Amino acid sequence: ILKAGVLAPSSKNKKPVEFIVVRDKEILLKLKECKSKGAEGLNTAICAIVVIADSQLSDIWIEDASIAAILLQLAIEDLGLASVWIQMRKRQSNLGNSEVQIRDLLNIPDNYGVLCLIALGYKKEFKEAYDENDLDFSKVHNEIY
Repeated sequence: ILKAGVLAPSSKNKKPVEFIVVRDKEILLKLKECKSKGAEGLNTAICAIVVIADSQLSDIWIEDASIAAILLQLAIEDLGLASVWIQMRKRQSNLGNSEVQIRDLLNIPDNYGVLCLIALGYKKEFKEAYDENDLDFSKVHNEIY
């Protein structure tokens, strides 16, 4: 899973993205408190991967970190596990800015942006893949909008 993230492409191959693997249940619950809602997946997660990037190394760290995060999720799915993206950048909790709280909790330097957490767990149910008939190709444009 982490190999997929580390191998993720980045702008100008600057590789600003890093990962913090959290397995400790107490810390997972503290991470959940860093967001007002939408972090319930941490209740049952076996672990979470915190996706961060050095904002001084790359001005497009958000894009680079997003690519790495989705590659983590694809690798997780490939192993038959479940994942959920928990957005932290530009989010709040009752205690304030989610990114700042996570930086403090995990001792992350100030020049690192915290994009998201990828919570990992086991699938509760099997979902069928999308059928091609379910795809909305009206979202695809050729040559011009």
